[in-house]
Amino acid sequence: MIARLLRGPAAGRALSRLEHPEAIALAVFLAVVAAFGWLASPFWLAVAIGVQLAVGGLGAVWLIGPMQPGLGFARYATFASAAVALTLFGRLLMPNAGLLLAPVAALLLWAVLRIELEVNRTRESSVVLDLALVAIVFATTAGIGGIVPRDAWPPGLILVLLAAAIPAMRAAEARGRSGVEAVGQAALHLVAIGQVGTALALLRLPGVVGAAILALAFHAWSGAAEALDGGASARSVLIEFGALAVLGVVVALLLHGS
Repeated sequence: MIARLLRGPAAGRALSRLEHPEAIALAVFLAVVAAFGWLASPFWLAVAIGVQLAVGGLGAVWLIGPMQPGLGFARYATFASAAVALTLFGRLLMPNAGLLLAPVAALLLWAVLRIELEVNRTRESSVVLDLALVAIVFATTAGIGGIVPRDAWPPGLILVLLAAAIPAMRAAEARGRSGVEAVGQAALHLVAIGQVGTALALLRLPGVVGAAILALAFHAWSGAAEALDGGASARSVLIEFGALAVLGVVVALLLHGS
């Protein structure tokens, strides 16, 4: 009966109205792999992440299309990075959330892919893309923090920086940078959040607070770079984003003291 319904004229009209139905299928598949990673042993978790990186990367290349001048290469890896972030973060929610989280993961992955497809079509960045990158950094950092013991903070921080390299590169390309210039800005971005990550590791903050502050630092650095590119004065950028950094430090110290 289900097969007849899918072959019917109503189903055909509905599917024809869907833009990029392949993106839905790809998001569902990676969400299923993520759900498998939530419950798997560390070995099979690594296998699941490898599958997501391969399938997510190749799928993004297939859907987004060939390279275009001024758009960069990191956009092809954002989707796979989001899948890995959801896999790592979902392990923190197991078994309380259960596998009901899988449809939410599929929806979020589809949203990330839709954002990249829209940016590819309009050739203009958006606030939604910036928020997606911040969310990827937060979820990945929190997930790695749940796997790597806090006492082993250098390996954990190295993993966080490796995972944040793609969002940092994508943020630089979203600001109109490309080539060596984009790599340089991404490297400076990683140095900045690496310093914050080192301080947070030494403070040993509870739960996902450290991941939230690191994601805030990622957003602040990206926002400051964008403001400078937009012609804002260095003093105003220092006051605005410096105040945001001071707020994060105060919150971290208060939580550390409690």
